[in-house]
Amino acid sequence: MTTDATSSAPLAGLRESKKQETRQLISDVATGLFLSQGFERTTIAEIAAAARVAKKTVTNYFPRKEDLALDHQDAFTASLARTVTGRRVGESALSALRRAFLDAATDADPVAGFSGPDFARMVADSPTLSARLRDLHDLREAALADALADAVGASRGDITPRTAAALLGSVHRTLFQRIQELTLAGQDNARISATVIVEADTAFGLLEPSLADYAVA
Repeated sequence: MTTDATSSAPLAGLRESKKQETRQLISDVATGLFLSQGFERTTIAEIAAAARVAKKTVTNYFPRKEDLALDHQDAFTASLARTVTGRRVGESALSALRRAFLDAATDADPVAGFSGPDFARMVADSPTLSARLRDLHDLREAALADALADAVGASRGDITPRTAAALLGSVHRTLFQRIQELTLAGQDNARISATVIVEADTAFGLLEPSLADYAVA
């Protein structure tokens, strides 16, 4: 005989799977509409109709319209902090972040900015998405500052980890923008990766005099 907890587990798993499928469907439909007719001109009602769900269902899964387009935002804002938290023994924050970026560039990771020309143009043409992307960069830097403070045992309002995060965040922001620029210029991912890997070495190298030994695990 199964217990209530045992019998309800598959149902809970099925409900969660269904929710994820619905979320992905809405995101895919929205992206298609954004790319075909522009982010600003696409309405939530149109997305709901195309996905065959209620408008409220769309907003329940995606409270902001921007969330439908920038669906990697949670991974993006957490990425730098997660790298610092998971750095290797004897590795500084700078070394860990440089290594992680080079891996991301090699893999053409969308979180690093490899979005493809159509998506990059959609963002560049939308004042709303461009503003939201700047907000996400700020949120990512703030999360990094907290992670650095925790790593060195400082208070989260301390100026040193905040400054270190600003420096490290600016390098990542610049490299992200560089990837977008090269994408819009028509370069493919392989060529972009080769370019930014070299440029990243230069950019991160500029921070070595001040941060080479900061937040060593």
